[in-house]
Amino acid sequence: MSKKKYVYLFSEGNAEMKFLLGGKGANMAEMTNIGLPVPPGLTITTEACNDFSAQGQKFPAGLEEEVKEKIIELEAILGKKFGDEANPLLVSVRSGAPVSMPGMMDTVLNLGLNDRTVEAFANNTANERFAMDCYRRFITMFGDVVMGVEHHKFESILEEQKKKTDVRFDHQLSAADLREVIVEFKKLIERETGSSFPQDPVEQLFMSVFAVFNSWNNDRAIVYRKLNKIPDDYGTAVNIQAMVFGNMGDDCGTGVAFTRNPSTGENNLYGEYLINAQGEDVVAGIRTPQSISALGNDMPEIYQQFANICKLLENHYRNMQDIEFTVERGRLYILQTRNGKRTASAAVKVAVDMVDEGLINKEEAILRVEAAHLDQLLHRRIDPSAKLEVVASGLPASPGAASGAVVFDATLAEELAKDGKKLLLVRTETTPDDIHGIVAAQGVLTSRGGMTSHAAVVARGMGKPCVCGCEAMRIDYDSKEFTIGNLVVKEGDVISIDGAAGSVMLGEVPMIDPEISAEFKRILDWADEIRTLGVRANADTPEDAAKSREFGAAGIGLCRTEHMFMAQDRLPIVQEMILASTLEERQVALDKLLSMQQGDFYGILKAMDGFPVTIRFLDPPLHEFLPNAEELMVEITTLRLTNGDQGVIAEKEALLSKVRALSEFNPMLGHRGCRLGITYPEVYAMQARAVLQAAAQLIKEGYNPVPEIEIPLVIDVKELAFLRELVINVGQEVMKETGIDIHYTIGTMIEVPRAALLADEVATQAEFFSFGTNDLTQTTLGFSRDDAEGKFIPAYLEKKILADSPFVVLDRNGVGKLMKMAVELGRSTKPNLLIGICGEHGGEPSSIEFCHIIGLDFVSCSPFRVPIARLAAAQAKVKNMPGAKQDFGTM
Repeated sequence: MSKKKYVYLFSEGNAEMKFLLGGKGANMAEMTNIGLPVPPGLTITTEACNDFSAQGQKFPAGLEEEVKEKIIELEAILGKKFGDEANPLLVSVRSGAPVSMPGMMDTVLNLGLNDRTVEAFANNTANERFAMDCYRRFITMFGDVVMGVEHHKFESILEEQKKKTDVRFDHQLSAADLREVIVEFKKLIERETGSSFPQDPVEQLFMSVFAVFNSWNNDRAIVYRKLNKIPDDYGTAVNIQAMVFGNMGDDCGTGVAFTRNPSTGENNLYGEYLINAQGEDVVAGIRTPQSISALGNDMPEIYQQFANICKLLENHYRNMQDIEFTVERGRLYILQTRNGKRTASAAVKVAVDMVDEGLINKEEAILRVEAAHLDQLLHRRIDPSAKLEVVASGLPASPGAASGAVVFDATLAEELAKDGKKLLLVRTETTPDDIHGIVAAQGVLTSRGGMTSHAAVVARGMGKPCVCGCEAMRIDYDSKEFTIGNLVVKEGDVISIDGAAGSVMLGEVPMIDPEISAEFKRILDWADEIRTLGVRANADTPEDAAKSREFGAAGIGLCRTEHMFMAQDRLPIVQEMILASTLEERQVALDKLLSMQQGDFYGILKAMDGFPVTIRFLDPPLHEFLPNAEELMVEITTLRLTNGDQGVIAEKEALLSKVRALSEFNPMLGHRGCRLGITYPEVYAMQARAVLQAAAQLIKEGYNPVPEIEIPLVIDVKELAFLRELVINVGQEVMKETGIDIHYTIGTMIEVPRAALLADEVATQAEFFSFGTNDLTQTTLGFSRDDAEGKFIPAYLEKKILADSPFVVLDRNGVGKLMKMAVELGRSTKPNLLIGICGEHGGEPSSIEFCHIIGLDFVSCSPFRVPIARLAAAQAKVKNMPGAKQDFGTM
């Protein structure tokens, strides 16, 4: 058996090796191979990380020797030696997972400095202050990332030194000042850890590699992976790269840039840089940087070279790039490139523009837009006609608008959000440790940092509005307030932010629905050309039906008639029907409901003229339409104690008796669905008449209604046969009465396992099936949704018993197997049987892909998820084409 190779020089890899070398390592290798100015280095593979984890946080055998061998090769390339007191090699140690996880794991810069090599470094650069600044930065990062000493403790020492020497900024500290800081930093490490700061560069290196491997499982990385559904077994690579320095003087600098605007998608360079700075100064938001365009004035030749490289990289990867660079003494170095994170609107524009530019085709374009992220395009924005009290402005870091109560702490934000409170996270700047608070918040506001700071990048990825660099804002964490001039805003006060304009306003502001761009429409048009899976909407009102058509739904896949019964003007009549003691009394109430139901169906069928409308007959148990038993008991007791009207008391007691008689131990599995239609056939007969009379009326008016009558919760073909005959008899009566021929179909929901198992028999009485996957998931897994989601599903997800909540992402292995079986059995009886899905899964991309794979005809989802379903259906087609390449560089 050949020995596993754990370490690769950049010159030994390529872009195809990203699952082994991580995205960063693979891209460094690719850029090296195409001749770009990349500082040389090496990559430790993701396999080494996984073996490290599997062996209980121990380096796999042979790894350390292999790293040392490659370091010797690196030394030969650079003419420097690790730990050498004359010409020391300094390196950075960075994580690099196969999927971009910006800011989630750890980085160490300037590794290789110690008390001796820092003197050589000072001599070689002829800049003692610069060398000492690099050393104090290294000790800070190493102490924080590797040795676990909190970052703010180093910052406190630095602040004390600035006070002592009466300076305001870090760069005003002299070399002697920094020497004092370094001494105090080392004392802090020994005090906090009981160990000295290591002076051996090799020891520093392996301690750092150990820390990066461990950071794969830090809290923020785990949260990010859960949020973005990144598998835990991907692991992270470690990149060890020769340092280049952007902080050696005014002919140096560092920056981050996107080849296109990541917020809007516009085709121009977008980013920031700092003169005389190291990379973390830009990314961490420690200093507010300048726009990348200003580099054209400060270093015109460097800017032109960088712009040319950006174009080359975008053409090479055929995708928008996020590029980190450093300028050292007038020489440009590219430190990283990766596919750039972007907003949904930017993703759509970039994809469409790249098709127009001939870089990609339509199939690739639809894969460049994450279907779930289309939600961002449906976000509300501030009403432009509103009078706003703008109290401050910052950088427009992530588009969208939000209002909420001010919260300064990420953990508190998470707790308050669980109670349904809307809030905005306000910080000086965010760090990766704040991710749970960003998830919980409606948006983010920071007083420092730029457009590529942590807050900006993370908020854009989540589709949340963000304003960064609001420098007029002064935050006092101890007092839990911020000030803007004389204005004081306390924790809990409501403010609003506009991430597109960079503005901050007091109070809640009026907002309006977004407008859909031309590029958005083109992407969806392409999706419609490509997909074979139909997309319908779940809608219960004509207004919802009209909105569904606007979003491109080709029909209604679920119209829930029980929602119509809940209207306040109808509920008394429904209760009259339920409380009737004879068929005659019940029929009186049903006759009142008939005209109301007919009006409902008329409106929906008219709004969907020419498109199918699946109308599910009454499904929930009858007690849901009656008052709560406990509330009735309280009312009766109150009336008795206050000598209330005896007639009223008698009525309420009779109602209570009926409520108790109808109550069930397990209503979800009780007297509901088609069981109601069988025990009270007059109810379903009324609904059938309402549907068909509405259709007849529309045909008479020149419309083309396409009603599909759906019988819920069937477990046996005899149930469906009984109710089918009832509907057909009513249909014949209506057609005879109106003289109008009505075309309609009758089908059923498949929502319990027995129906799926007997689908071949059920299909003899059905023109269509529709999977009700909410109930099918409950009955297959034996989970009560309301109980499971609040009590034990979070533990199942945390312990990796389940990868996703089965109520969010379709359970392919269990529920999916039943669905596949039902499709095959149903079509063995009727090859052209129409089959769809109408549960919540109908709008979830992974579930939609499964529906495509097993051959469903349509999915149905809420109106606002119709665009997502259209795109996801097309992506499913492209991804599952024979020989399809799965990675088109999605955002």
